[in-house]
Amino acid sequence: MAEAPAVSQVNQWIDDAVQSTPIVDLHTHLYPPNFGPLMLWGIDELVTYHYLIAETLRIATIPYEQYWAMTQKQQAELIWKTLFVEHAPISEACRGVLTVLQRLGLDVASANLNQFRDFFHSQTSEQYLDKVMKLANVRTLVMTNDPFESVEREIWLNNPRVDPRFKAVLRIDPLLVGWPRVADVLTDHGYKVSTDLGANTMKEIRRFLSDWLDRMKGIYIACSLPPSWRYPDDSPATKVINEAILPIARERNLPFATMIGVNKLVNPSLRLAGDSVAKADARSFERLCAQNPKNKFLVTMLSRENQHELAVASRKFRNMLLFGCWWFMNNPILINEITRMRMELLGTSFVPQHSDARILDQIIYKWDHSRAIIAQVLKDKFQDIASAGWAITRQQVQTTVSDYFAGNFERFLQWTPN
Repeated sequence: MAEAPAVSQVNQWIDDAVQSTPIVDLHTHLYPPNFGPLMLWGIDELVTYHYLIAETLRIATIPYEQYWAMTQKQQAELIWKTLFVEHAPISEACRGVLTVLQRLGLDVASANLNQFRDFFHSQTSEQYLDKVMKLANVRTLVMTNDPFESVEREIWLNNPRVDPRFKAVLRIDPLLVGWPRVADVLTDHGYKVSTDLGANTMKEIRRFLSDWLDRMKGIYIACSLPPSWRYPDDSPATKVINEAILPIARERNLPFATMIGVNKLVNPSLRLAGDSVAKADARSFERLCAQNPKNKFLVTMLSRENQHELAVASRKFRNMLLFGCWWFMNNPILINEITRMRMELLGTSFVPQHSDARILDQIIYKWDHSRAIIAQVLKDKFQDIASAGWAITRQQVQTTVSDYFAGNFERFLQWTPN
């Protein structure tokens, strides 16, 4: 019998695998350079991220309107002064900015915003994309693509060449949470719909979905849903899901991704920074999976209170893939807790993380921070089974990490429910 590897050796295997394995980031809000204003990057974008806006306006005693009247450069200077100069930058959002600057080789201790700007001004968007993806060790960025957003719609209508490292996702929130207002938008776009959601309207919604999936080459359909969402019920959302989204998804063998639990604009004065969270109804998602066994579902939820029941639900339905620590869950203490719980309940059959990045630079810190936590949880779990007499191999460690970082998602895309 081969001698069991030492704990230190297993830990080194885990560190090596976690650092060297390229990631498929299955949910981001990122775009390639030829999408123009939709590609966000650089220090001013990082510092004016909506997490930092909300944090600053808790401290800076200026009217909201005064903040929004500033240029982005002025906003960044206020946030930098408030959170990084006058106070210790210990929040996860602040720490993320510091991690990015450090990994780019900049002198973080200088705290000199203008020097940081000089570095970013010296980069082209194409060069910087390559640099960031290499530093983050991410090989695929899955976008969020909204044909109801006018700037993005026009870009897609011009048939852009999409960098092969980017994959598209059709985001359809207005079809579920915006009816009947969205009917006018679809009519303006050439689809013959009416507010009654009759058979012809459903046919046209299916045509809309097919047209945009073809145009984007979308790899799944996605939506964000409020905590009040219920399935099934007599709402337009259930009708559109049952008669349009799920049939098209089955026909094309595409997952339908639901991200559940955001309370929109609890403070409208904060704009994008004004969204909050509430516990959702996990039973509705269980019913969605149970009543549609030939559909595939990706799911994540925003409330900490939903995480245990969601992980348990994942044990029951092989047509769902649980992914990531989304938005307000993307904090180290919660990533640690949630990843441990999921490993204990689901073993290797989930996706631990996605970045949800809106600014390209963020994939550096979000993956650096998450990699460190995932590695530590894996060390503890492999030590648990070693203590029970299991013979751990380096290949087993590598396979586990590869599944978490890319394999589980890629296989789920190819799998056909039966």
